[in-house]
Amino acid sequence: MAKDNDQKGKDALIGVIDAGTRTVKFCVFQPGHTKEIAEHTVDIATHTPQEGWSEQDPKEILSAVRKCIENVVNQLGDDAKNIITIGITNQRETTILWDKTTGEPLYNAIVWHDIRTDSTVDIILAKVPDNNTNYFKNICGLPISPYFSAFKIKWLMHFVPQVKKAIKAEKCLFGTVDTWILWNLTGGHKGGKHYTDVTNASRTFLMNIELLTWDPLLLHFFKIPPNILPKIKSSSEIYGKISPGLPLENVPISGILGNQQASLVGQRCLNEGQAKNTYRSGCFLLYNTGVSKVQSTHGLVTTVAYKFGSKPAVYALEGSVAVAGDAMKWLRDNMGFMTDIQKETESLAQEVFNTGDVYFVPAFKGLYAPYWRKDARGIICGLTAFSTKQHIIRAALEAVCFHTRDILEAMNKDCGIPLTKLHVDGKMIENSLLMQLQADISGIPVIRAQSQDITALGTAMAAGAANGIDAWDIYSEERELVPSDTFLPTSTESERDARYTKWKMAVQRSLGWALAKKSSVMTEERYKLLASIPCGLYIIGSFGLIALSEYLSPAS
Repeated sequence: MAKDNDQKGKDALIGVIDAGTRTVKFCVFQPGHTKEIAEHTVDIATHTPQEGWSEQDPKEILSAVRKCIENVVNQLGDDAKNIITIGITNQRETTILWDKTTGEPLYNAIVWHDIRTDSTVDIILAKVPDNNTNYFKNICGLPISPYFSAFKIKWLMHFVPQVKKAIKAEKCLFGTVDTWILWNLTGGHKGGKHYTDVTNASRTFLMNIELLTWDPLLLHFFKIPPNILPKIKSSSEIYGKISPGLPLENVPISGILGNQQASLVGQRCLNEGQAKNTYRSGCFLLYNTGVSKVQSTHGLVTTVAYKFGSKPAVYALEGSVAVAGDAMKWLRDNMGFMTDIQKETESLAQEVFNTGDVYFVPAFKGLYAPYWRKDARGIICGLTAFSTKQHIIRAALEAVCFHTRDILEAMNKDCGIPLTKLHVDGKMIENSLLMQLQADISGIPVIRAQSQDITALGTAMAAGAANGIDAWDIYSEERELVPSDTFLPTSTESERDARYTKWKMAVQRSLGWALAKKSSVMTEERYKLLASIPCGLYIIGSFGLIALSEYLSPAS
């Protein structure tokens, strides 16, 4: 479908590809308006070949993108010709390697919360002074953790023969989900654009957070060849056009944002000191620090919030909770406590007035910010003979709120100015009890957006604001605001502090459990010993006998 880009009047439309952890969606906005006028969503399958592993089929993601676009084009009919540009937002850190000559994936996408790289992290820690997880934080803003893309790339380079072969032949490309979609939509192996934006690049552990370029020291340390990496662009500029033969052919793609940064923009937290929290399968709190980078000393990460064209980059502090909505899914699927999360979670939790002193730490794959403890595992404590599933469900909701308070307290310490309100969005905010619990536990008003499309909205804003598109003035005061409602705290300071103290006790009890698996993953103590052993000696890891020198050398 050809598109005349001079058509930017009142009928102009902006499309957004929203490639999340569980679903892919395509939706359409009118510039300056907050409500989508058409959308279609397709579920994406997640595969778990081993405990702690999480994979998706990259080709299924592409197929879902095409199905969603085709469906929305059919919904719009003749109005589809008014789509003047498209933006992309995506699950971050998820890692894809593919053959640039064929376009075929070399392995499944390794999803952001996958923890197969635990042993990789241990080997990396053994090579840095004092096993310091924050050793590279001044360069990339991130702690050493299985969370980030570099560790996933490292695993693929050494344990997937197809990847080794493609890297040796200089045919391998790396990308997060945004790059994979962009490359394929703009031509694929016939000239596709191999780009990413600064927000996604800042989640790889390979980008210099100051210079916004791939860092030579980090690339050398991980032995990752720079020719596999995409070019880093801003979050709002024209990257290329959709290839002929695809739906919406010749329409430009002009905005890319990682999904959490897109939510920050959609919530209009564009001023220093504003923050938002997104409640989905995980939970992600971003605090806008302006053009200044704040290096956290309390367990948060420094990330790029957005960069619009040639304007300076804006930074954020971020705290990530690995398990939020996934805890409710676990209570439904594994425990059989409910059959419909949306309909039953709130009603069941409201059948009791409190948790009965039950605390649930859903650290199924370790704890992210501010703890960064990959050895943590989920626990439920405080059970008595009178505890019921209702108490446990309510405790699961409170766990999301307590962990959010953990991050808020860390942000207060790092920035010195406590937040006075918290903007929230995401699927879980439909639960009004959760929102009230969040206000009570954090002690500040919670501002709930009356829209589930904040992430897509932020991406539409970035795409529409790009130079050459000029359809959306992000900073204009004459704009439609996202409708919202407010939850005010009803608890006293002493009440919430007493409950928070119990939560911290529960967190302490969750730590150290994963170290019991000595047969499959080496302990930190044994890896400390490795640091003093000459390279070339052999070690036993999750994948059998390998040479340490081979693991830390370039793939061959």
